[in-house]
Amino acid sequence: MSMDVIFFLWLFCILLGMPVFAALGLASMLHVFSNELNFFIIPQRLTTSADSFPLLAAPFFILMGNIMNSAGVTRRIFNFANTLVGWMRGGLGHAHVVAAVIFAGMSGSAVADAGGLGTLEIAAMREAGYDDDFTCAITAASSTIGPIIPPSLPMVIYGVLAETSVGGLFIGGIVPGLLMAAALMLMVRFYATRHNYPRERFPGLFDIWRSFVDAFWALLTPALLLGGILTGAFTPTESAVFAAFFALFLGLFIYRELNWRDLPRTILGTTETNGVVLALVMTAVLFSWNLSVDQVPQRLGAYLSSISDSPLAVLFIINVFLLFVGCFMEATAAQMILVPILFPVAQSLGIPSIQFGIIVVLNLMIGTITPPIGVVLFVVANVAKIPFERVTRATIPFIIPLAAVLILITVFPPLTTYLPWILMGVR
Repeated sequence: MSMDVIFFLWLFCILLGMPVFAALGLASMLHVFSNELNFFIIPQRLTTSADSFPLLAAPFFILMGNIMNSAGVTRRIFNFANTLVGWMRGGLGHAHVVAAVIFAGMSGSAVADAGGLGTLEIAAMREAGYDDDFTCAITAASSTIGPIIPPSLPMVIYGVLAETSVGGLFIGGIVPGLLMAAALMLMVRFYATRHNYPRERFPGLFDIWRSFVDAFWALLTPALLLGGILTGAFTPTESAVFAAFFALFLGLFIYRELNWRDLPRTILGTTETNGVVLALVMTAVLFSWNLSVDQVPQRLGAYLSSISDSPLAVLFIINVFLLFVGCFMEATAAQMILVPILFPVAQSLGIPSIQFGIIVVLNLMIGTITPPIGVVLFVVANVAKIPFERVTRATIPFIIPLAAVLILITVFPPLTTYLPWILMGVR
């Protein structure tokens, strides 16, 4: 049985509601059995895929995000961001974006950003008189910054699948993440002027200093993570362990808003989430091995090369394809399936692995705010208690600035590769 048939069988199982990892495992085993391949390759691939040092970062980054949301960190970050930019027209919208940038340096998750910061920000903007459409749209759009600015769980997964430097990916995401923030703040400015949104009074130096001191330990987290990676104090994987324990230290001893009684529930939630991620990694690696046996990446590469031999043209085709996939598939699952297929194509065309990784992650993060499977849209709709369709309609215009950044990093590779090359010597 060819892999083409197996692929459509996998897609049919997904449409029936089967979990993605189960459908991947079933399709992979059918391919092995129908082609009389060695059965022992199944447990071998499953176990070796889980035996990955960089993958250890996943549960600790997830744990850190869960702790940060429970430890009063999000409130302090938002208050500090609002003090900095709240005086601008549509100030709370700008504060939304700045807070997302800061929180991205700790959680690395779009869903954690939308569910953690979003709860606080939506309530604050409603109280200030902002309409729900704009409030939900900027909440959803700004959450996509989380996995681009380091640390980032999707980049850890990409690094494992593509055997690319996770540290290089982290550093490479800094400029695109800041560009996303700038683009979204321009969009906020446009809406604020059009709808005459309010601004707050310009704070005095004392107010700025007080909010900075209140948020100091939280703001220190991204600096410690990046500093530790750049100085070689710890690897990107070890930085996840440091971040998780530092978040625990903040919650229990500095801010004292996290109780020991909360830890079992937090750890259980982290274990459940990580279990799903690990199952996806294991079955996706097995699925990608079956794809390689059937030479699917090679055939896809030959097909794309027949369309154009220009790396830029092929990247634009891949962008359109990933944006389409992101509308229908959860980001982690899409990454697990598509990276093993598309990465060899990018390699054959000489596209830098770090640039390609950030392009993949940004595409799939935009997918989290596009219907019909936009998971961030569902989170925001649930937090705001308004219909999913309304959140979707309001968010669609905010895809434009994000798509503009995607085009920029596609056309200009140095935006993603210059810093990793200068600071770590990797591309």
